[in-house]
Amino acid sequence: MNWETRITKLLNITYPVIQGGLAHLAYSDLASAVSIAGGLGQVTAMSMEGPEQLRKEIREVQRRTSRPFGVNYAIGQHGRPFEEMVKVAIEENVPVISVTGGNPKPVLDLVKGSGIKTLVLVAAKRQAIKAEQLGADAVMVVGYEGGGHLGRDDVGTFVLTPQVVDAVSIPVVASGGIGDGRGLMAALSLGAEGIEMGTRFIATKECTRAHPSYQKALIEADETATTVIKRSLKMPARALKNEWTDRILELESEQAGYEDLRSFISGDANKRYIYDGVPSEGFAWGGQVAGRIHDVPTVQELVDRIVKEAEEIRMKWR
Repeated sequence: MNWETRITKLLNITYPVIQGGLAHLAYSDLASAVSIAGGLGQVTAMSMEGPEQLRKEIREVQRRTSRPFGVNYAIGQHGRPFEEMVKVAIEENVPVISVTGGNPKPVLDLVKGSGIKTLVLVAAKRQAIKAEQLGADAVMVVGYEGGGHLGRDDVGTFVLTPQVVDAVSIPVVASGGIGDGRGLMAALSLGAEGIEMGTRFIATKECTRAHPSYQKALIEADETATTVIKRSLKMPARALKNEWTDRILELESEQAGYEDLRSFISGDANKRYIYDGVPSEGFAWGGQVAGRIHDVPTVQELVDRIVKEAEEIRMKWR
C-alpha cells in the first residue's frame, strides 16, 4: 500500500514512523536499524560526551545506511551548551534534526539555510503554533501517555493531536501511547501524518544499550506500571514505577527542592537502571504503552508488524 504522507515526503522515508530521541539509548545501532526498516532513526546528541563522539555516531549511521536519519537535541534537560553539537550535524550533512525539551529557536536559527529538515517536539497547542512561527518543518505532539518528559497540562494524545492538527499548517506527528499498527492508524485518523515511538523501540534487539532487565520490565509492565515524577520541579516526566520513583515522589510530597532531589533524578541514577540493570539504585523512563509491549523483536520485525497491522485495518475500512 502507499504510505506516502507529508511526513514521508518531507523526510524521504518509506513509512511514517519516527524513533524518539531516547536519552542515553539512541545511538548508531538503533538509529540505523530504524532507518533501514523504512522509518526515521535518530541519534541522541546531548547524551554524548562531546562533539567528536557525536560525529563518530553520525558517521557510523552513514556507514551502515544511505537512508535518512536524524539527530535529536534535548536542549532543556541537560544544562549543557548545544551549539557545537548542532554544528557537527551541519558539518556531517545530517538530513534531519529534532529539538525537544526547551525553546527550539536557537537550534532552528543555527541550521537555517543548511537544508536540514527540522522537527520540534511539543506538548501543547501553543507550543506547536510557536514552533511553526519559528520555522519548524513539522511538529511532534506528545500526549500525557508518553514516557520521559511531558507537558504540564496532562492532556492525552487522543485529544491533543487533533487540536494541534487544526492549529497549524505544517505536518503533525503523534507521540505518546503508540506502539503498534492500531496506534499508527489511530494517529492518522486524528489528522497526524506520522507517529513517533520511544518506549516501544527500547524493547528491540538493536537497542543494545538497554539492559535486559530494563527490557524485561517493559515486557512485564501493564498500563498502570508507570508514574509521573518531577512535577514539583515543573518538569513532569513518566517513568516505570519502582522503589526509587516512590522515594522521589515521597520527597516531592515533602516539598523537597531541586538540590534534595538532584541525586535521585540525575542522569547517573537513570543509567544505573537502564545500563547496569539495578532498579533499586535508579529509575527508567517508560510510557503507558509499556502495557502493550510483549516481546523484544528486531527493529525490522517490529516495523514490518506495525505496517502489516495497519494495512489489515485499512483493508477492513474499504
